[in-house]
Amino acid sequence: MAAGTAFILVPGLHTGGWVWQDVAGRLREAGAEAYALTLTGMGGENEKGAGAELEAHIADVLRAVDAAQADDVVLVGHCYGVHPVLGAADRRPERVARIVLVDTPMPQDGDTPAALVPAQGLRGELLLRIAEDGPEQGELAPPTDEGWRTFGSFEGLGPAVAAELAGRAVPQPWRTLAQPLELKRAAASGAVPVTGVLCTANGSSLAMVEQVLALGDPRFRYLAAPHMSYLELATGHWPMLSEPAATARLLLRAAAGEGTAARGPSAAEPPVHLRPFLIDVPEHPRERVGRVDLHLPEGDEVPRPAVVFVHGGPVPEGARPTPRDWPAFRGYARLAAELGAVGVTVDHRLHDVADFARAARDVQDAVALVRAHPRVDGDRVALWFLSTGGLLSADWLAAPPPWLRCVALTYPLLAPMPGWGVERRFQPARTVRDAGRLPVVLTRVGRESPEFAATVEDFVAAAGEAGVPVRIVDVPSARHGFETYDDPGDARRAVGEAARAVLAHLSPGPETRG
Repeated sequence: MAAGTAFILVPGLHTGGWVWQDVAGRLREAGAEAYALTLTGMGGENEKGAGAELEAHIADVLRAVDAAQADDVVLVGHCYGVHPVLGAADRRPERVARIVLVDTPMPQDGDTPAALVPAQGLRGELLLRIAEDGPEQGELAPPTDEGWRTFGSFEGLGPAVAAELAGRAVPQPWRTLAQPLELKRAAASGAVPVTGVLCTANGSSLAMVEQVLALGDPRFRYLAAPHMSYLELATGHWPMLSEPAATARLLLRAAAGEGTAARGPSAAEPPVHLRPFLIDVPEHPRERVGRVDLHLPEGDEVPRPAVVFVHGGPVPEGARPTPRDWPAFRGYARLAAELGAVGVTVDHRLHDVADFARAARDVQDAVALVRAHPRVDGDRVALWFLSTGGLLSADWLAAPPPWLRCVALTYPLLAPMPGWGVERRFQPARTVRDAGRLPVVLTRVGRESPEFAATVEDFVAAAGEAGVPVRIVDVPSARHGFETYDDPGDARRAVGEAARAVLAHLSPGPETRG
């Protein structure tokens, strides 16, 4: 497939064609043409490019497309580079055989590069630069050495390569980030095939793409479009530097049409998160206050302890039903009520990976509301975090109040994925060292993604070193989100065991953390 194919390799933020040189050489050895581009304004000290804009970078790619001798042109974009790649493909669809997106989402018509990378802190810094420097001369300075790691995982990069990445970085013209991408023809319609390269050490995988699709958000339906396919690479965000040989082989596979399609939800059955809870728990009276639902136990005994369940995400803002009406969360809350506690669910506003601070405030407000409720004993409360909601446990572990009797974690993420740019405070694997004797009940699934599992193991190790009591409920056969679709035997046992362990810490009497 290499013969007759030209690869045009477009770099991401603050970098130039040098990041692609090793891969380009290997592609040429395989018989392909390969062009590693340095975009306008990105040439370093001898090139003043503060006024360069996205259209100039699209023109750079178009010149390379027009100069290629091969019949088939494959455009490869990494990080920001996907924007000029898509813009060029939209203007030369007859020359572009395939688009390859390397560890980056696919922007849509009208998106600005800055808007698509808020988790990397670019949106706020870009707006600041615009305000300070005006529209003509603004530049985004390269990150600090530590800041580079917020762009993405350094997995596979040796110290020398990591130092070179930081040392050779150049300022990014802000206009390249502020100008909307216009896709009016082939790239917008899907006429050009697209392969997404998912770097699993950076938190991307086909399984995660399918989880996004399962939520049914129409904004992401394109991920399962017929022209989209995916290949995985077990490395970090800079595969061209960490695994150049494997990256070159993967690009050749992509050019040959290899790849796996993502499976969207079937119209014949509900999405996984809307399937029935694995335990048939009877309904209990439910009280809805704002974004909070309280499932109340039977009987006149008051006050009762409470268990607040915190979902993960991000969950699209327009998703319906909202998480508190998902069967799994209703099921957990009803189970708590069946065991004698007030089961609480909350629709916090984690709609994007940039929203953890807002979601944390929503959870704090929900807890305050619950503790003040006349049916709740405000001195006997447990917080139960699931999936990526696990990051929201960090504040409570760092400074547990006396009324917090237990923290529960189910298939949690306990450190942010690389490149999310989440505030440093949301790292339970670090803050658990300050939890004292606060009991933790951790449900650990055997078929977890390696990236999530690594954060759990770091958490367990840190808790052990600090003497934090952690009860682990292992479910070897289960996967992430098992409550609505895994084999009910072992899974039912695990849910029941975890629930009973949490409720045991909510018994009447003074808090006893020793």
